[in-house]
Amino acid sequence: MPFTLATWNINSVRLREGLVRDFLAETHVDVLCLQECKSPVEKIPDFADAGFPHVVARGQKGYNGVAILSRSPLDEVGADDHAGLGHARHVAARLENGVTIHNYYVPAGGDVPDREVNEKFGQKLDYLTAMRDAFRAAPPARSILVGDLNIAPREDDVWSHKQLLKVVSHTPVEVDHLAETQAAGAWVDITRAHIPEGQLYSWWSYRAKDWDAADKGRRLDHIWATPDIADAARDSRILRHVRGWEKPSDHAPVLATFDL
Repeated sequence: MPFTLATWNINSVRLREGLVRDFLAETHVDVLCLQECKSPVEKIPDFADAGFPHVVARGQKGYNGVAILSRSPLDEVGADDHAGLGHARHVAARLENGVTIHNYYVPAGGDVPDREVNEKFGQKLDYLTAMRDAFRAAPPARSILVGDLNIAPREDDVWSHKQLLKVVSHTPVEVDHLAETQAAGAWVDITRAHIPEGQLYSWWSYRAKDWDAADKGRRLDHIWATPDIADAARDSRILRHVRGWEKPSDHAPVLATFDL
């Protein structure tokens, strides 16, 4: 049975509950993975009346937080505290078809790309290293990894490769760490498998007066799959127009459909 999955950094699920409901009504996705929920699990809004009675989540007050909402039953299968940060940044669940979904919110890394002067940047690199080591220790199969990975890896995943080489999210050291993490799980970048050419963004800063006209975006949000199911994916897309909704997140949802 085909199912459509979306990943979206919502930047406060309680503040933007209405946007989530609008999105669910518009897209008819089957699974929605949210990051930066900024809420304890018990205070995450109930979306059962919108057709999503099944939820697995990790949360904390005011920061981080990840949730997987599903139309169909799913079983929680873990939540890793990579690098021992004590943050709610990962949760995993298995669908009835046996597919495991990993939902990640990788640390943003602060403003200075130097771990010697910026602790947050070091935490980001350590988190990615721990992800890599986890995939090497237990190679994933029949799995999908989604989330705000806070790195735009390709030159055409940012508005200006040259100008962003020293900006956190596109520095060579971050790109290398993400590539090692991806290789450790043999993950396939589903979005770029289907949209291989051209500028592609999922995030636009709040700082831009007119984000749409300026279009200084970055592709920070990703959908990956293991090789055994990657060929079952189709119809990858980024819903740019959602970034233009009233009081939006600074991220747009990323979607893909899997025939599984």
